Amino acid sequence: MISKELLEILACPVCKEAVKLESERLICPKCHRKYPIKDGIPVMLVEEAEELEPKK
Repeated sequence: MISKELLEILACPVCKEAVKLESERLICPKCHRKYPIKDGIPVMLVEEAEELEPKK
């Protein structure tokens, strides 16, 4: 589980937008990338991110 304080300071490394916690991933609402959380640690590497389809 990621603390609220950590979540408040995390930002997408691509577009610098604040990320949101959804399930076991961090989601960037601006560039639609999702970053994994492994063993409770957010992996904020562009190479590890998956691109999501934008919601319509």
